[in-house]
Amino acid sequence: MGLGATATASAAEKPVALIIAQGGLGDQSYNDLAYYGFKKALAEDKLEGKAVESKDVVAQAADILRRASDAGFGLIVDLEYSHGDALKTVAKDYPGTDYVILNQVQPGANVASVLFQEQEGSYLAGALATIVAMDPKIKGMSGKPVIGVIGGTKSVGIDKFIVGYIQGARAVDPKVEVKVAYSNNFGDPAIGLQMAKAMFDAGANVVYQVAGGTGLGVIKAAKEEGKFAIGVDTDQDGIAPGSVLTSMVKRTDVAVETVMKDYADKKFPGGQTVTLGLAQDGVGLSPMKHTRDMIPASILDKVEDMKKKILSGEIKVWNVVDQGYPDFFK
Repeated sequence: MGLGATATASAAEKPVALIIAQGGLGDQSYNDLAYYGFKKALAEDKLEGKAVESKDVVAQAADILRRASDAGFGLIVDLEYSHGDALKTVAKDYPGTDYVILNQVQPGANVASVLFQEQEGSYLAGALATIVAMDPKIKGMSGKPVIGVIGGTKSVGIDKFIVGYIQGARAVDPKVEVKVAYSNNFGDPAIGLQMAKAMFDAGANVVYQVAGGTGLGVIKAAKEEGKFAIGVDTDQDGIAPGSVLTSMVKRTDVAVETVMKDYADKKFPGGQTVTLGLAQDGVGLSPMKHTRDMIPASILDKVEDMKKKILSGEIKVWNVVDQGYPDFFK
């Protein structure tokens, strides 16, 4: 069936649109992993659909959503965080269309919200980064608790990662220095390279990137400087084998596959929030295929123990979305 689906077609027969976020396809991160899940779900659930990209995805929020709604899509999955308010408004005008928004909760009987507990995986990344930085026997590490993180924008959605990372680092050493900076974009590796090099020059041993395509420059800087980067969203360890300590994987593919399967089965979770954390395997550290042998087993065991304590509730990880900003980040 083409995009001109008739109004009489049952909902799950109508095609699915995936609105791509800032940074676009090819970011080897958030968008690409979601798109992988999208294509997989189209094949498995026998659905039709297409990805929707825009050069000005933030400014054109309502326009993009209305065009997709008018084009006869039955389900619109929106990856762009800044579209939340526009989606809430547009969804009211198209009650026969289903919508999914990631990384936030929006109201509406035809809106499903997907939340990830990024702070949980980021806590483990911060703990690992600090322990590794403090071991001078590991190649390139100074032995001092100095690490960094580069976010794409100063926003609650990005700070959720950063605060978790800092909390995990402080759990290892309360005096850890965590350098924090924002690139203010998600698609410029040259800026990521420049900012990460400045952090490494200033003493950071490990830099976590939470900046989509911009973060590819952070990984390049780590390789050039003989330090470590930490990848995000997808398993980025293979981009520069041995230079990416680990990746904080956020399973956007699983999220997209899950809601599309529910849509195809006519069980769309409208008005509900789907939450994916460590317990649901929605977030977590990569298997560290290229670096596991470089890190003492005692360090990996310590991080695994922290993971168990988060799962049991013994460790409570700060969530800026629910709790606001902690004193250590003000």
